[in-house]
Amino acid sequence: MSRDRDEIRAGSILPARREDVELHTGDGLVLVGELALPRERDPAGTLVTLHPLPTHGGFMDSHVIKKASYRLPALADLAVLRFNTRGTSSPRGTSGGSFDNAEGERFDVAAAIELADFHDAPVLPNRWLLGWSFGTDLVLMHGHDPSVVGAILLSPPLRFTRPEHLGAWADSGKPLVCLVPELDDYLRPAEARERFAAVPQAEVVAVDGAKHLWVGEPYVRRVLEEVVRRVNPAALPLPQSWPAAEQEHEPGPTARR
Repeated sequence: MSRDRDEIRAGSILPARREDVELHTGDGLVLVGELALPRERDPAGTLVTLHPLPTHGGFMDSHVIKKASYRLPALADLAVLRFNTRGTSSPRGTSGGSFDNAEGERFDVAAAIELADFHDAPVLPNRWLLGWSFGTDLVLMHGHDPSVVGAILLSPPLRFTRPEHLGAWADSGKPLVCLVPELDDYLRPAEARERFAAVPQAEVVAVDGAKHLWVGEPYVRRVLEEVVRRVNPAALPLPQSWPAAEQEHEPGPTARR
């Protein structure tokens, strides 16, 4: 390791342009979020992220989503939009409304896609949805929008998703990448392959040793590499270090859910 470079660690925050944003839903709510952009270039791709179940601790700071926003603008020239779905709180603030079992959240997904679609200075191109756990149900139920290129699912439980939602993705023909932990609490790779067989273009990627929450830096790095492989493969391999003078570090443990 060069003396002027430090390893990228769990709490590393790499350079980016970061702006607080508000999302306005079709049913009249205001949702709070953040958009992280490459510091000096226009983005090569865009991630619209959807967090885990808020009734079980999920929010826009859930660790994989937060680490994507902390690292990928610098490492892979990606824009990362993260936000709290209705009724969800984080240090950024509390979004309006209340949790609605993945139904009212259709307006939240639409508002996030709309923000990305109509953003300018810079334009947010090559838009992908990135859902984790509950967020994957929101992707599958409400995310097959014409402006979306494809979707990446982390630990999909298929809790709220119904066959007609999988059918809609199948009909769209859009890429669907499912990262499934070997030791997931809800859906493991063998069953995931059976369930996602309804979507011919779906790719199920089994991740040995991983669990539902993707705890551990090796698993976070694997997730981020798989994301970049689909959205901006020219950025691979991702650097494992960054100039020390340009890194900030988050204090204390990061949120896991």
